[in-house]
Amino acid sequence: MQTTLISQVRDHRNDTPKNGLSLTRRNLLKGTGVLIGTLTVGSPLALMAPSTVWALELKALSKAEGDALLQMGRVLFPHDKLPDAVYALLAKDLDQAAAADAQVAKQLRDGIAALNQQAGGNFIKADANLRLAAVKALEDQPFFSTVRGKCVTSLYDNEMAFSAFGYPGSAWEKGGYIMRGFQDLKWLPEPPAKASPAPYMG
Repeated sequence: MQTTLISQVRDHRNDTPKNGLSLTRRNLLKGTGVLIGTLTVGSPLALMAPSTVWALELKALSKAEGDALLQMGRVLFPHDKLPDAVYALLAKDLDQAAAADAQVAKQLRDGIAALNQQAGGNFIKADANLRLAAVKALEDQPFFSTVRGKCVTSLYDNEMAFSAFGYPGSAWEKGGYIMRGFQDLKWLPEPPAKASPAPYMG
């Protein structure tokens, strides 16, 4: 599995941090932003991780700023089947960009401040309708474009999203689709035989 938020999950069964991520009180008091959440017990995504508890350490942004970006991602690309753990990958990628570029960091912080203002003071605590209105109010801003653009890869190009949507991943490593078929999405009806004929190997 690629290095994602799930691989940074803290195993609550033995308190062993993964990839050096520790959630002790001492570390939290250092001022580092940390996003924390849980996966639904028994869900496919929970089976991919050593624990239902996930955590993500932010390098440049605060927890509140990371939460705001996570929730903005939900407004822009809403999917009930995707847990917050997937949307946290958006915050992770934007945080990395902010850590590498002071101008990006300023754009994100200013944009989050604008979201809060549009939402009446606190974007995270606002109801769904107010969040949507706040995001729409910033549609012509570079901040909006930055977050929306990052959503495309952060939310969909990872194994957690693949599992949630039923995408088996790249077929190249498995010999392609010609012998394996391509109709593996369980939520679509089976195609007629003429739409999926046997491959011609002559």
